[in-house]
Amino acid sequence: MKMKKSMLVASVAALAVLSSCRKETSDVKKPSDVADKSRTSLQNDLPETSAPIFKAVESPVGNNMAGYYIGLPSRYDSTSKNYPLLIFLHGTMELATANKNMSVVAGVGTTRLLSQQSFPASFTVNGKAFSFIVVSPQFKEWPKSSDVNSLVDFLVEKYRVDASRIYVAGLSMGGGATWDFAGDYSSKVAAIVPISGASFAEEKRCANIASGKVAVWAFHNTGDKVVAATVSQQFVDKINSNHADPAAKLTSFESNDHDAWTKATDPNYKENGMNIYEWMLQFSKSAK
Repeated sequence: MKMKKSMLVASVAALAVLSSCRKETSDVKKPSDVADKSRTSLQNDLPETSAPIFKAVESPVGNNMAGYYIGLPSRYDSTSKNYPLLIFLHGTMELATANKNMSVVAGVGTTRLLSQQSFPASFTVNGKAFSFIVVSPQFKEWPKSSDVNSLVDFLVEKYRVDASRIYVAGLSMGGGATWDFAGDYSSKVAAIVPISGASFAEEKRCANIASGKVAVWAFHNTGDKVVAATVSQQFVDKINSNHADPAAKLTSFESNDHDAWTKATDPNYKENGMNIYEWMLQFSKSAK
């Protein structure tokens, strides 16, 4: 009887040891998990070398957007990092009227570069490589600043966006919407590039852009017959009168055309060694 009891005690002790071993090893990361994380980390650090993946998303966003084009970094699905977001806004000629589908949006500005696969895969700023998520919506009618804000919120929710690096650029009507969005939602945008922007330089919006420390680089043709060059000049002057830091700047091209965007959005056009994309990436919002 004593022998049976001793055997039973030994068996229970052995089971306890085995159970303890299983519990300890269950919390240890598997080699495959470590390898996967290491591989993903390596992918995150690699600069993009292939053109962004460009596609149309023909799904409405809110009441005033028929859909949007998106350019995603080519290795987006192989990484886990967040990317800078650039929203490019079109003009009145690209509105979603009965005879205009989304393809017209792909014919202007930054969106045209993406469609032609001539938009750079990455930009190096301060020794670090960045690749944008670029989104170009098609509006049904003249956009309000709230329309642009709704798009920003939608994109931040849907894609891996670095919320500290949100940038907005636009031409003509879209340039005006860029001004308006920055004036009403200055806490959300790090830098803007309004080109031939059609809007009004309201004191409150200009003050908000300055106090929100939104970086501004505006473009306009001196002889623009559609939107007077004085519009951009008034915005820049009023923003800077509010002690803007960084100071807003304006580039004026000697031309009588309305189209200042083809030149401004060209990555080969640089001032002080930077194109608009490199210039934008200098700026970010502080984490909240």
